[in-house]
Amino acid sequence: MREIAIAPLAAMPSTEQSLWISVIIVGFVVVLAVAALLSLLIMLVRRIDRRVVQVKSTLAAAAANTANAALIPQVADGVEAVLAEGLQHHLFLGRVLGKVKSS
Repeated sequence: MREIAIAPLAAMPSTEQSLWISVIIVGFVVVLAVAALLSLLIMLVRRIDRRVVQVKSTLAAAAANTANAALIPQVADGVEAVLAEGLQHHLFLGRVLGKVKSS
């Protein structure tokens, strides 16, 4: 097997040497940018996972809170009946007090 000899950096012409150095720097910057973007992606995915769990628990709580929603019309009818009876008492007391004051 034939070995390939790699020329030392000092043996290269200055233009080729500067090209290699610039390519290495650009490659290093690209690797750093990719690492930063992947870290950002991992952080965002974790945040999304936490918020999905929060939304799921909120939806479960909302389902539990509205489980007795069928009772709302019955309660409304009861409130209407109480208000109607209160109005009747108010009218009655208004008539009776009006007669008592005039006597």
